Amino acid sequence: MSIQIGDKLPNTELKVMGEAGPESITIEQLCAGKKVVLFAVPGAFTPGCSMTHLPGFVVLADQIKAKGVDSIICLSVNDAFVMDAWGKAQNAEEIIMLADGIAEFTQAIGLEKDLTGVQFGIRSQRYAMIVEDGVVQTLNIDEKGVDKSSAETILASL
Repeated sequence: MSIQIGDKLPNTELKVMGEAGPESITIEQLCAGKKVVLFAVPGAFTPGCSMTHLPGFVVLADQIKAKGVDSIICLSVNDAFVMDAWGKAQNAEEIIMLADGIAEFTQAIGLEKDLTGVQFGIRSQRYAMIVEDGVVQTLNIDEKGVDKSSAETILASL
């Protein structure tokens, strides 16, 4: 069963790229006392994620933050090196590029997607959520496309 509105996010340890390499960070560090938009993609550098999903958040970051959002986080089941390179390639300076390298967080919230049949392994479903102080306020999961989890949809929900 996947996480629901009103649930607290599990305090999983994830990775971000620091000045000296990958650094550990917890969900609590990212969300405690903050309003956060967290969106997840099946994979960095993949077509839909690179052409539509992440770019929408890059373009609308200022408008989203103007609605009281402290941080915008992009999560993928990739390593911190890949997430950092993808963020740089997409000019995503305003977005925290969060690596869930072994899908621990993704599986803990029940939003994993098994793509082993096409040699991608366990990945994240495409979703976006609005989180306040670690509690899910809005959860939009896309079965196909990027409509429910788009930056435009999240901005309209704030």
